Amino acid sequence: MKARIGVGLVGFGTVGIGVAKILLGNRALIQRRVGVPVELVRVVDLDITRDRGVSLPPGMLTTDVGQILDDPSIDIVLELIGGYDAAKRVILDAMARGKQVVTANKALLAVHGEEIFEAAARRRVDLGFEASVGGGIPVIRALTEGLAANTILSIYGIINGTSNYILSRMTSEGQGFKEVLAEAQRAGYAEADPTFDVAGVDSAHKLSIMVSLAYGTPVNFKEVYTEGITRLTPLDITYAKEFGYTIKLLGIAKFSDGEVEARVHPTMIPSTSPVAHVEGIYNAIQLAGDAVGDIVLYGQGAGSMPTGSAVVSDVIAIARNLLTGATGRVPPASFQQDQRRPLRIRQMEEIVSLYYLRFMVLDRPGVLSQISGVLGRHGISISSVLQQGRKEGQTVPVVIMTHTSTERDVQASLREIDRMPFISEPTTLIRVEGHDE
Repeated sequence: MKARIGVGLVGFGTVGIGVAKILLGNRALIQRRVGVPVELVRVVDLDITRDRGVSLPPGMLTTDVGQILDDPSIDIVLELIGGYDAAKRVILDAMARGKQVVTANKALLAVHGEEIFEAAARRRVDLGFEASVGGGIPVIRALTEGLAANTILSIYGIINGTSNYILSRMTSEGQGFKEVLAEAQRAGYAEADPTFDVAGVDSAHKLSIMVSLAYGTPVNFKEVYTEGITRLTPLDITYAKEFGYTIKLLGIAKFSDGEVEARVHPTMIPSTSPVAHVEGIYNAIQLAGDAVGDIVLYGQGAGSMPTGSAVVSDVIAIARNLLTGATGRVPPASFQQDQRRPLRIRQMEEIVSLYYLRFMVLDRPGVLSQISGVLGRHGISISSVLQQGRKEGQTVPVVIMTHTSTERDVQASLREIDRMPFISEPTTLIRVEGHDE
């Protein structure tokens, strides 16, 4: 049996710092769990002079990744540099040398996951990526092992802390998007360029990974419908409350009739739902299995230590496999590689949902009947209407909640309605998850 497990860390940024702190600070605990020491041997970064608040032994820091890839004493390589090309090279080169790999790189896996999964299976090495979705929340292990006996019927996830923080503040304080975004940037909860977060791209990366694991299918990231939160207003949040809903940016996947829905967009969910109560930078993922029913996983979805915890959990799992000769026990993508099957991802226009529609109209007689007439011609049934106050000759909101409708029909009706002379701005559409009444 190996006397110890050697670890090489590539990327000494926010997550890398957390990983180093945990490996060094909890080394005795980790040894008790694994059975032998798990030692951080080498750390690679472009900047080896900046003080990161972690005391490393002399000589451990280097700018040469070859000192990790070519070192036979290093068993597990941690890729924490992010991005695409360089990170992909590190992972594939490490696998080619027979080393086990752990990554937190959700963007890379969402775009190049199939190539990396195939390489891991071909080289018979382990690939850990618990930290790629949900920070410290163990959702990857839940999908690959804990819920492996289940057909996953649906996934609902708040999987981006920045967007959830912004929506939480907009909901509690009644502030506008731009105002809260600036506040989030000052507080360090949003990047200087927050596009990936607020446009839903980060959530779509994570949803792609979960769909791939849940359904054993290659996922083309571009097939995931993605819509962000930039157009949401305090007015819509207020109306949502009146109807008994809370607005969250959700990653949603559903499985039915051998096909998969995969979409990211602002969603109204019942305010009584556990996910509706998730505030601030926290994440929550609700999984429904055919045998187990609903499970909700909740916790910190980002940050140095929570994400570092997920990385080190993969290190421990892989170390145990190495000591027992069990690498490859869990297939990299949950299903055996030769058992993965292409499944059709439904086009967005095919999905069925309830809808919230807010029309900004000139207040004059006959407007509501014209709107409802168009909706009716497209087969859209109205559940309820909200129109507060009369301001004849001025612009006022008219809010309609629909019964279950098809996206194609709703979009066709809005294209027709938005051309009408009494409509002052494009209609706001928010999809609603709930039961038709």
